[in-house]
Amino acid sequence: MRIRVGFGYDVHQLVEGRALWLGGIRLEHDKGLLGHSDADVLIHAICDALLGAANMRDIGFHFPDNSDATLDMDSKIILRDVVALIATKGYRVGNIDATVCAERPKLNPHIPAMQQCLAEVIGTDADDISIKATTTEKLGFTGRQEGISAYATVLIEKAE
Repeated sequence: MRIRVGFGYDVHQLVEGRALWLGGIRLEHDKGLLGHSDADVLIHAICDALLGAANMRDIGFHFPDNSDATLDMDSKIILRDVVALIATKGYRVGNIDATVCAERPKLNPHIPAMQQCLAEVIGTDADDISIKATTTEKLGFTGRQEGISAYATVLIEKAE
């Protein structure tokens, strides 16, 4: 079996008047993430990690932020399509390890639902998806609650 590793990062600004989507689920919060799609930073970081591991460029290449086709797109669709893209090269998701950086809302209670949602979209077991939440101890744009960022490392596998 051949394995490859990828790393992804994404950040979006928090603004009023938008829904907050993280890990494919909608969270109750007074602000949401600004972006061309639903701006789900966790899914976007995972997609970039998967595409990078398969040497298939990045999310912006496949889902441009100036296209009407991707305007307000549900990031779960993007993730499903990325999994299909890496499959064209014979790869499947091995596991995902991700971290979301946000001061608010508290994410830990929502992590099991995020894991289950992402597992269903990817077609894997929720145990293959690790999601961690952290703050930046009130430092930087995250600490000032101006935005949320996410990091993801993935392992993809190819049967030989």
